[in-house]
Amino acid sequence: MSTPYQDAQRAGQDAVRTTILDRSIDLLVAEGPAALTMRRIAADIGSSTKVLYTMFGGKEGLLDALYREGFARLRRAQEGVPRAGDPLAHLTRLGRAYRAHALAEPAYYRVMFEQPVPGFRPTPDALAVAEGAFEASADAVAACMTAGIFRPGDAHELAKLLWAASHGAVSLEIAGHFTPEEAAARYDALMTAVARSFLTESTAPPTDPPSPTADGSEGATA
Repeated sequence: MSTPYQDAQRAGQDAVRTTILDRSIDLLVAEGPAALTMRRIAADIGSSTKVLYTMFGGKEGLLDALYREGFARLRRAQEGVPRAGDPLAHLTRLGRAYRAHALAEPAYYRVMFEQPVPGFRPTPDALAVAEGAFEASADAVAACMTAGIFRPGDAHELAKLLWAASHGAVSLEIAGHFTPEEAAARYDALMTAVARSFLTESTAPPTDPPSPTADGSEGATA
């Protein structure tokens, strides 16, 4: 019977890297930072420690790679949202994609935002990867400004304000404070309330926050 490392080897270097990172993050969440050693990870996937040191340089490099990977996956999820409909509808879909991705990848979400390993600080390059994950949101905000839906301003700043609201709601949901039945409606209501303050005078806001819809065509999210 082959090991996870041997299976990944057959698929290529990227698959090996993903196997190492996914096992590392599972260990971190399940057993805490003390379990995150090169020896333990290598034993779990059936490789030598040399493979890990060659790819990541050590534990700090591995943690930095986990941080990068979390934001790289988020960026791919954002960039995968179809550019259909008006700019506000697209912004809404991006926000819902953010929430869906966070719920699908809670372990990476912890590494990205909760600093589960005391003392770890991402490198400048890793922080740049994190910043780039929100380009799709900033572009959508800029499109709303160009279309006259939002007042003119700094699209990146508004995108970060929407992100802050998104993150707060998603973090509460992941922590179990919102039930699945409550969470989607509360998320939409929150993001609509935040976006409403940036609408132009000619854009009449709805009297009540819109309810979630299957196609994501209402509301406004980051």
